[in-house]
Amino acid sequence: MATDSWALAVDEQEAAAESVSAIVKTNANEEKTDEEEKEDRAAQSLLNKLIRSNLVDNTNQVEVLQRDPSSPLYSVKSFEELRLKPQLLQGVYAMGFNRPSKIQENALPLMLAEPSQNLIAQSQSGTGKTAAFVLAMLSQVEPANRFPQCLCLSPTYELALQTGKVIEQMGKFYPELKLAYAVRGNKLERGQKISEQIVIGTPGTVLDWCSKLKFIDPKKIKVFVLDEADVMIATQGHQDQSIRIQRMLPRNCQMLLFSATFEDSVWKFAQKVVPDPNIIKLKREEETLDTIKQYYVLCNNRDEKFQALCNLYGAITIAQAMIFCHTRKTASWLAAELSKEGHQVALLSGEMMVEQRAAVIERFREGKEKVLVTTNVCARGIDVEQVSVVINFDLPVDKDGNPDNETYLHRIGRTGRFGKRGLAVNMVDSKHSMSILNRIQEHFNKKIERLDTDDLDEIEKIAN
Repeated sequence: MATDSWALAVDEQEAAAESVSAIVKTNANEEKTDEEEKEDRAAQSLLNKLIRSNLVDNTNQVEVLQRDPSSPLYSVKSFEELRLKPQLLQGVYAMGFNRPSKIQENALPLMLAEPSQNLIAQSQSGTGKTAAFVLAMLSQVEPANRFPQCLCLSPTYELALQTGKVIEQMGKFYPELKLAYAVRGNKLERGQKISEQIVIGTPGTVLDWCSKLKFIDPKKIKVFVLDEADVMIATQGHQDQSIRIQRMLPRNCQMLLFSATFEDSVWKFAQKVVPDPNIIKLKREEETLDTIKQYYVLCNNRDEKFQALCNLYGAITIAQAMIFCHTRKTASWLAAELSKEGHQVALLSGEMMVEQRAAVIERFREGKEKVLVTTNVCARGIDVEQVSVVINFDLPVDKDGNPDNETYLHRIGRTGRFGKRGLAVNMVDSKHSMSILNRIQEHFNKKIERLDTDDLDEIEKIAN
């Protein structure tokens, strides 16, 4: 796998316009606009890619809904069963994949089937889905044909580069295959045709290359991948651009769409661009609640919440803890107070660049800090096996002040990972937050017990 030098000669100023990590947010009270929410989604997705050193051992069960329910359901337990080209198998093993992950077991036989089949798949970051669709693209390419045959859309410049790295790694024993990046700032001469067989880029630039500039002949595309669909459609214009690209492609082009979440908006978009699909969904994460003990502590104010936290920390052995706050201001104050008490504390919040966040998480994962204080920016998808306690210093609410049940699930799901037992403690400091807690209990149909942090015997009991 090779990339021509021009493919990476990206004009930095223009690329910054598509860059998520260059965005520094200043609104200290965390009241986000829609655009900032979208940027956060893209940043979170990139963050998850940067901090993954290996696959997550996902406990979620996979549900496969086939286009043709009468067809036998194939899954594979080894890459050899897929009858890959030797140079691709070599690339897979060189990347450290010894056997297919859960998503790969089910997705790869569908993606590599003859005739080709369309797929809509839900998969969290770290489950091996990028490697799965990259393998599907590389398997379909005819190296002798020097024109684009596979097209992959990513929501941002950085995410496109991350996927490009996977393509380069997996294809490194396949030098005839070449990759081009269709990202802003990558300037080609008008009228030039691209000879690279795989093109990865952002929707706006890819649309220009296909229609206005005619660098790509869309009628020759065999595989079309939409990655991070939930992030994609949250970004202004990307949904419309993606649909316009899809309409230029031949009827027999294979469509593969991947998304970490499947909200209604994602489903509607997926069904517009992926005709007659097979569907792979993750079953709900809520069964993880069975391994997490949940408690609440009554306090009158912020200082009492801090004292309760110190009592808790002093009474039980905690491997590592994550503490969630509603605003950056509270998170900064709490991190400073905990540091004064002698705790090794890391602080993570939304104004940090993505690379800075990744460095903080890496230090926390390595155990250099025992406590991570953060805002919602860290609630999703970050798996640190040693986290034994999650504390909601502030309960999660949406912008209207209602309980944010999904965020609650993601937050406390940072403990109890990989089948281990975990502990979640919620700080309640008003009638309003008690009402929020009651509604969260009702939503999950799980009792959250009261805990008296002044009673050391009681704290020790819950730790055991």
